Amino acid sequence: MAPILVAKGVTKRFGGLVAVKNLDFELEEKTIASVIGPNGAGKTTFFNCITGFYVPEEGVILFEGKEIQGLRPDKITRMGIARTYQNIRLFGKMSAIENVMVGMHPRLTTHWWDAIFHTPRFNIEERQVLSKAWELLDYIGLAQWANMPANSLPYGAQRRLEIVRALATQPKILLLDEPTAGMNPQETAEMIEFIRQLRDDWDLTILLIEHDMKVVMTISEKITVLDFGEKIAEGKPEEIQRNPRVIEAYLGRGAASGLGPARRATAA
Repeated sequence: MAPILVAKGVTKRFGGLVAVKNLDFELEEKTIASVIGPNGAGKTTFFNCITGFYVPEEGVILFEGKEIQGLRPDKITRMGIARTYQNIRLFGKMSAIENVMVGMHPRLTTHWWDAIFHTPRFNIEERQVLSKAWELLDYIGLAQWANMPANSLPYGAQRRLEIVRALATQPKILLLDEPTAGMNPQETAEMIEFIRQLRDDWDLTILLIEHDMKVVMTISEKITVLDFGEKIAEGKPEEIQRNPRVIEAYLGRGAASGLGPARRATAA
C-alpha cells in the first residue's frame, strides 16, 4: 500500500551529538510497524521529529504528501498524527472522562467567547463531546471509572486511557511509545490484541516503539532497527530476527558470528 508517512534524510543533532542520522523511513497506510533499537538509538527523538516537538536540521518528513517538519505539534495533531508517551502523561487529578474530552480539543469548532457566554453552539458541542467521550470509554472498557481521577486507575487502565485520549483527536496515524512498558504478561497480551483491534476498528496506521521483543515480533508487519541514530536494518519480523547487525547491536560485537540460526532468532 502507498506510504502515508515518509521521512527522507532526517537528521537531528543536539550540539555535537547526532541523535538521528540521515534516516529514510516509510510507513504504509493501515499497517502496524515498529521502531526498535538499544537505549539511545534515536527512537523517541524520531517520534519527536514526526510530532513537531523537535525540528530536524536536515531532511523532510511527509504526511500524506505534505511536509510537516517544523510545524507546531498542535497543527500536526489536527492533520491526523497522535501519540502516547513512554511515561504516562495523563492529567492525574482530572477524571478519566475529562482526559478523553481534552483529547477532543483539536476538533472543537467553538471559541473561548462561546464558553464564556454559553452560546447555543457551545452547549450543543459540549453535549456532543461528552457523549463521544462516554462512547470511547465504553469502547475500551473503562466506563465504570469515568468519573474517577486518572491517577487512581490501575496501571494497565491508565495505559489504555492515554491511548484513547490520543484516539479522541481522530488520528490517521497513532504513535505508541512503549505501550506495554511496566505491564505483566496478561496485560501485555491484552494490549497486543487492543492495538490490533484499534487498527481494524478505526482504520488506523500504527507505529510503535517497544523494547519487548515478543510484542514486536508478534504484532509488527514491518520493523525498522536504529542504532546510534542510523537505520541498520528493516524488514519483516523473521528477517530482523536473523539479521547479524541487529544481533550485534543488542548483544555486542562478535555475538552474531557466535550464534547459530536458531539462537540468533531467540536473541533478537
